[in-house]
Amino acid sequence: MWCSRMAVRRLQRITPLALASNMQREMSTLSRVYVTRQIPPEGLKILRESGQVQFQLWDSDDVPVPRQELLEKVKGVDALLCVLTEKIDAELLDAAGPNLKVLSTMSVGFDHLALEELKKRGIRIGYTPDVLTDSVAELTVALLLTTSRRLIEATHEAKTGGWGTWRTLWLCGYELANSTVGILGLGRIGVAIAERLAPFKVKKFIYTDVVPRPELASMINAEYVSFDELAKQSDFLAVCCALTPETKEICNKNLFSKMKNTSIFINTSRGGVVNQDDLYEALSTGQIAAAGLDVTVPEPLPTTHPLFTLKNCVILPHIASASYTTRNAMSALAANNLLLGLRGEPMIKELKL
Repeated sequence: MWCSRMAVRRLQRITPLALASNMQREMSTLSRVYVTRQIPPEGLKILRESGQVQFQLWDSDDVPVPRQELLEKVKGVDALLCVLTEKIDAELLDAAGPNLKVLSTMSVGFDHLALEELKKRGIRIGYTPDVLTDSVAELTVALLLTTSRRLIEATHEAKTGGWGTWRTLWLCGYELANSTVGILGLGRIGVAIAERLAPFKVKKFIYTDVVPRPELASMINAEYVSFDELAKQSDFLAVCCALTPETKEICNKNLFSKMKNTSIFINTSRGGVVNQDDLYEALSTGQIAAAGLDVTVPEPLPTTHPLFTLKNCVILPHIASASYTTRNAMSALAANNLLLGLRGEPMIKELKL
């Protein structure tokens, strides 16, 4: 009996050490991942329960990971899960080293990624389109209505004592009924915006893109027009195109000069597609009626920027996809893309280079 008790005691002493050793061996076989932000819980849960990775996390959602910290943390990782605030360039890829095989971005846009560098190194890229279509479309409609019906101005007047006697033209705006809505860049989001605007009795939808998109256009009965005609005809112009070298600052003086002075300009795509100096000029001189922006350059836009001085410019802090449902779905998709990429399997949404 004494020997048995002694054996048990020895086992009790040895077992934790053996377990620790086994755990270390298991951990050494797991892929190393760095997550650059405290992403929504669905994605973190998928990573934790996968049994496939060990990951480190920049544990904040309020402040982006400092660049030097990021360059240090990516050393030797097999995969990286990032958001659009992180610039993934040659410097970072050099710091990560040859182990990095998978990059998963929790975004639909990819202008923060050095695509040629990633392609050259054979790094696979996952991203998160589709899941945010509804959220972005809803926000675009909300921003359009807020801008065209001057809701921010009206709220301010009500709060600050400007609400006096009834006046015939005070705070008048522009209706969607019988209007022409133009879409710059017709994709899933553009279609979803038009579907939500149609019940407002819009008379006509028009669009322009690099090529006609008859299949998508047929879903909303939209007519393909030239870039100039889009500017001339649109009562409301919604920008939905991706930021590429071809679309950089495509919304400039040339566009605004052709628009009606009653037109409303809305951008929920990327700030870089707009020349903000030209937009300020168009708004401040009455060349166009108003603008609503969810995206700017830079982000955040400095509070001293001239656009903030204009009553006819509504600026939001890039919140188009900011619903609990959508952000969790983006997080889950980014995590699953990463895990599939590490296994050498097709990602759910992969950016083909």
